[in-house]
Amino acid sequence: MKLILVESPTKANTLKKFLGKDYEVAATFGHIRDLPEGSFGIDLKNNFQPEYVVPAKAKKTIQNLKKLAKKAESTTLATDSDREGEAISWHLAETLKLKNPRRIVFHEITKPAIEEALKNPKSLDMNLVNAQQARRILDRIVGYRLSPFLWKKIARGLSAGRVQSVAVRLIVEREREIKSFVPEEYWQIKAFLKKLEPKTPEFEALLVKKDNKIISKLGIKTKKEADKILKDLKEAGYKVESVERKETKKSPLPPFTTSTLQQEAWQRLRFSAKFTMSLAQQLYEKGLCSYHRTDSLNLSEISLASAKQYIFKNFGKEYWPGFSRRYKTKSKSAQEAHEAIRPTFTENSPEKLKQSLDERQLKLYTLVWQRFLACQMSEAIFDSTSVDISAVNPLLLTTNYLLRAAGQTLKFPGFLKVYPLKFEELDLPNLEKDEALKLVKIDSSQKFTQPASRYSEATLVKALEKFGIGRPSTYAPTLETIQARGYVQKDEKKLFFPADIGILVNDLLVNHFPKVVDIDFTAKMEEELDQISQGKKEWLPVIEEFYNPFKENLKAKEKEVSKEDLIKEFSKGETKEACPLCQSPLNVKFSRFGKFYACSKFPECKYKKNVLVSTNVACPKCQQGEIVERLTRKRKRFYGCSRWPDCDFALWDKPTGKICKACQSLMVKTKWRKEKCSNKDCETNSYGNAP
Repeated sequence: MKLILVESPTKANTLKKFLGKDYEVAATFGHIRDLPEGSFGIDLKNNFQPEYVVPAKAKKTIQNLKKLAKKAESTTLATDSDREGEAISWHLAETLKLKNPRRIVFHEITKPAIEEALKNPKSLDMNLVNAQQARRILDRIVGYRLSPFLWKKIARGLSAGRVQSVAVRLIVEREREIKSFVPEEYWQIKAFLKKLEPKTPEFEALLVKKDNKIISKLGIKTKKEADKILKDLKEAGYKVESVERKETKKSPLPPFTTSTLQQEAWQRLRFSAKFTMSLAQQLYEKGLCSYHRTDSLNLSEISLASAKQYIFKNFGKEYWPGFSRRYKTKSKSAQEAHEAIRPTFTENSPEKLKQSLDERQLKLYTLVWQRFLACQMSEAIFDSTSVDISAVNPLLLTTNYLLRAAGQTLKFPGFLKVYPLKFEELDLPNLEKDEALKLVKIDSSQKFTQPASRYSEATLVKALEKFGIGRPSTYAPTLETIQARGYVQKDEKKLFFPADIGILVNDLLVNHFPKVVDIDFTAKMEEELDQISQGKKEWLPVIEEFYNPFKENLKAKEKEVSKEDLIKEFSKGETKEACPLCQSPLNVKFSRFGKFYACSKFPECKYKKNVLVSTNVACPKCQQGEIVERLTRKRKRFYGCSRWPDCDFALWDKPTGKICKACQSLMVKTKWRKEKCSNKDCETNSYGNAP
């Protein structure tokens, strides 16, 4: 009997389908050895040697695996093909005392891929193992040395992390950018024109030039300026100056990497990064998709050939561009040995898998399948028209204006047949040079510049990737951690904003541990980890270079930073209330759950009061309190009466203050930003109208 070890039972079951009776496939159920949870686990005096332990939940698994390994004529390690997978294989070899274990890697769980891997076994790649160890040691040093500092200076239960703290910093800085943004007024002018012939449709044209000078976005700053131009244009004559007709082509997007899959799954399906990775893991283990932790855009020759065959058979030769599209990532650190995320068999269309996948698995698979197939299809072709129109006021011959109308229609869908993208079709009437036009009406509209939007899961993952923070396997856990810690929350549009405790922790780290949250430094650290994995650097000097200055700075900051001064500065002038029990002033305090007010005479007086965020909606149950934001123990937001526990009224969705016309209950905003009745027995729709 030959033994093959993988991480999960699903992966084991899929492999068993391809292998004969000579093979036994067993699952490790994830990590079987790691750093201890309750202690530091790094020997700083002995070259940062890690102390690995077997978690209690893995002990029974280890016993079973040892028995199987003793009976087996050979043991093959078949964990995932990234750093973490290599480290799991190494831990298995160490724990089971395997001598020169066979290691196989594959990027998809299909019979050809497994057979090829078994024909070409290799030894463990200690460069990958050392890179993963270095990451774990660095993260443990930051977490276990910096977190107690936060406990002393702010509140117990807080944590810092090498990647998570940078993610929080991005969110805090974006929020400050939004709050400090000063909008600028500007005006846009549009003319609605038509041909002189009767019964011809009108079309829009935007003012773009005055006296042959381009009008910039902020070129018309006030209503007075806009009104003056409107007056000129109302008395002007209009003539077509030029018409440009051409074909424009839109190329398909590349296949998915980890980050782009997470971004698109959020944009199209509203799946969180964590949930997307969970579904992708399930699809991979079922043998339906290639490995889902990748930053490579490579595609195998077999997959390219199968895509070509499928396109010819199901769409026709005009949907084939005449060549296989090959993509190259812009990331310097991408592991080009990996592949992009794609279906293992192109012929497995979503329609074929409807019965074997649940609804959410099918949605993600459909997204992956469509994106892969589309990336090998022809370009979409549009007929585009651009028309320049002159407006000359005969009374002001020295002043002339130029307006521009643009239109496009879809001529050939190409890849859009499979992977729809948003675009606007606008058909202009048939216009010729020097043709006179009739003005129907002219409008000016006031606009204001807008600040950058808050980060969504998609845009935050994109920013982390852009700055080189973390790697494909770290995006989802990073987003999950900063929410679980309470450092950031999501608004009604599911966009991130920082909680008070997140701002306070961020400011402390930025001011006193700038390297830990420095974007460039963190990106450089990721590059060094990549160099370790490629055998270009030793892991020990990288750790030492970080730890020695970090240790000295931490020692200095222990004496320098005062908890009282820190919180006083952060909450300056926030409360002048007196304690209702002893009349002493109330102070702002922080716990890991956020801000609260407490009596300055503590511990003699133990009065404290939560800081509640009001929705300004009266409680419909008791008519005395108001609806305020609250959090469950697991940090999930809900809305309840401010008089709790005297009144237990609560809602999951935020009340709008409107009343349902059908049943008189509160209307609420759902997570899809629609309005509905809070009464589950009422069918009032998103417009507040009863059906």
